[in-house]
Parts: sequence; C-alpha cells; structure tokens
Amino acid sequence: MARIVVISGGLGSPSSTRVLSDDVVARLRESLAMEGQDLNVTVAELRELAHPIVDAMLTGFPTGELAGVVDAVAQADALVVVSPTFSASMSGLFKSFFDILEPDTIKGKPVLMAATGGTERHSLMLEFAMRPLFSYLGALPVRTAIFAATSDFGGPGAGSLGRRVAAGADELARAIVGSTKQVEQDDFVDFATLLNR
Repeated sequence: MARIVVISGGLGSPSSTRVLSDDVVARLRESLAMEGQDLNVTVAELRELAHPIVDAMLTGFPTGELAGVVDAVAQADALVVVSPTFSASMSGLFKSFFDILEPDTIKGKPVLMAATGGTERHSLMLEFAMRPLFSYLGALPVRTAIFAATSDFGGPGAGSLGRRVAAGADELARAIVGSTKQVEQDDFVDFATLLNR
C-alpha cells in the first residue's frame, strides 16, 4: 500500500487549493489501482496547523498534531504539495512548514507540486519558487507541475485542468511503483539532432 501525504496550503475553508488537492488524490488513486496498488492518504491542512508551525519555528520542535504530520511526511512514499500563489511565490505558511522539517526528511521522495492562483500569469511560480525548494530538500519532483487558475474550476479551462491533473498524478504513480513503462515523449526535436540538420 502506497502512503501519500498531501500538504494543502490553502488558507480559506473551503479553498481552491484543497479542491485541487482532492482532484489530484482521486486521479492518483485510479492510477495506482491500475498498477495494483492501494492508497493510504494523510491530508495536512496547514491552515489548521498555523500556530504550531510558528511555535516550531521559534522552538525548533514540532509538537502535538504537527509532530504527527511531520512523522507522516517522513514515513510517506510520496508527497502531493499544493499552495496558493501569493506575491509571485508560494504562501509563507506553506514555506514555513517545509522550513521546520529536519534535513533529509523528504530526500529521495517523489513529489507532485501544484498551485492555485487568480490567473495563469502566476503559473511560473511552480518552476522558479517551488521546484528549486524541493530540489534543494533532496526530493524528486515529477516533471509535470499543476497550476489551476480560477477559470480552471468549472470554466472553459476545466478540461485542460483535468488533463494536467491526470498527467501529474500518472507520473507520480509511476514514480511510486517504480514502473518502467515508457513515458510519452514530447513531440520536439532534441538539440543534438538539430545540429546535424
């Protein structure tokens, strides 16, 4: 059974960040079922852990429910991490959670990164803020990162969001089971081939 921890950094209730988290988990469950794997999911709503996160930053020790979440992250086979976009980056609460983890806690763990924001203009945040964070922490971010703008929820972008969620969740499932299935390649010519033209 695959153990997944979802870190949901949404500040509202309900939040589009949690909706996106749930969509990813639903698809991941399907993808793993096709690989013959069950899924055990722990969801950490950081909004509910805000005070303990700040306390842990000040004292250096997570306690109570937060300590349980940190332990679950350490024991997880993979992570799904989702943050709202604030000021062209991840939320401070989201970043603070990862700041309190001991070094190497998520080293070698596959991670599916996702974010929400008002418009598509914020989507690069995943690549210039989130991906470097998880690479620095030694995690293994999957290739596809998922960004969902407000218009992606029930609007004209909903179909596109579903395809992005499927691509990311399928990649994470393959990383979890260590599948050797051929990944569909992008339809572009590599640089070495271009030089030989």
